[in-house]
Amino acid sequence: MKRYCLALDLKDDPHLIAEYERWHKAENSWPEIRKSIVDAEIWDMQIYRTGNRLFMIMETSDQYEPQKKAAMDALNPRVQEWEQLMWIFQQPLPWAKEGEKWVVMEQIFQL
Repeated sequence: MKRYCLALDLKDDPHLIAEYERWHKAENSWPEIRKSIVDAEIWDMQIYRTGNRLFMIMETSDQYEPQKKAAMDALNPRVQEWEQLMWIFQQPLPWAKEGEKWVVMEQIFQL
């Protein structure tokens, strides 16, 4: 099993943040998005928020490859539609590379 921790910011607007959270409720999720996540060997995904900062934890199989997931997503029109919708609410971290959304975090401590 692998674990990835990623960060991304939302636009600092309470209405947009509320709408982003609404889209992430189980009753509003798109089945195609959930399927694309599971098909990529992601076993668990959780997103947390503080202010406008998001923190995602993903637990994956040992076979999970971020580049393969990105390639699969690029060919999936429904995932691309979802990503365009989410970009209404999201903004890159100041240190994100060009075109990068979720930034992988570096582990600096473990008990």
